[in-house]
Amino acid sequence: MTGCGTVKPTSRTTQLPTEQRVPKSTHNNRYNRYIEQYADIALQNQWNYGIPASITLAQGLLESGAGQSRLATQANNHFGIKCHNSWRGSRTFHNDDRPNECFRAYDKPEDSFRDHAQFLKQPRYLFLYGLNPNDYKGWAKGLQKAGYATDRGYANKLIKIIEDYRLYLIDEGNTDRRYAYNKPTDRPATRPQKRPELLTDSKGDRVGYFSYGLLYILAGEDDSLSKIARDLGISERKLTKYNDLPEGYPLEKGDIIYLEPKNQRATSPHYQHTVRVGESIHSIAQLYGIKLSALYKLNNLPDDYFPIEGDVLILR
Repeated sequence: MTGCGTVKPTSRTTQLPTEQRVPKSTHNNRYNRYIEQYADIALQNQWNYGIPASITLAQGLLESGAGQSRLATQANNHFGIKCHNSWRGSRTFHNDDRPNECFRAYDKPEDSFRDHAQFLKQPRYLFLYGLNPNDYKGWAKGLQKAGYATDRGYANKLIKIIEDYRLYLIDEGNTDRRYAYNKPTDRPATRPQKRPELLTDSKGDRVGYFSYGLLYILAGEDDSLSKIARDLGISERKLTKYNDLPEGYPLEKGDIIYLEPKNQRATSPHYQHTVRVGESIHSIAQLYGIKLSALYKLNNLPDDYFPIEGDVLILR
């Protein structure tokens, strides 16, 4: 493969483990802290206004950078809501689609969450309330269709956050998202297999691995797609496309990052996969080196599908 900088492929094919991975919500402390802090507020807004808590939290995480953006820290604006003609409260100014745009400012984050719920009662969003309350994918796509954000990947980013952090459990009132991790199972326990831990060689170069005919690396501590792209001479845009990731999505140590396009189906002998607790459709696609769209197509999955323990997915 060309353009891979200092990747040094190992001479031995490394088979990716098939055991359950620890859900990301237990890894990313910044995202996890935000969810824990605001889950109750989001759920209360769901009861009061009919907006899925998972959507509220995913939007807050995405729009505010998990509460770390300037709008969030200086103006308690967690949803990027601009002033518009109807706003009579405090204001702050920030460069967005145009320079020095007016954004709403709040006394405390809770006010931002309440105003967000009221903001979504505008006529252009009213069709969303006819969806199933658990249809977070429908809500995500509807928000994009209604023009909440100009980002064409907005819906996909929301859906990925909800699935990676299991925010759909909060819609059911389970704000700690823990019971499903320990759900009893009749399947015999499998002995965990270790992933390769070597991320760099003695010279500090990244080490590549082969599985399913694909070259991949494992993300390191505090790694990012931009760092990987810079180190290996690959555009960040290509890496996001190869790995079905939204731009700028935070990585965890040990995440699989493919350096070339994934396959349309799994390689032999992998014919099917039984969903385990904590897996998302994205994590399964990464596990077998399959394009996310191909996995949906192979199984005729509806847009609002999310994996449930025991589901059997066709891989080829």
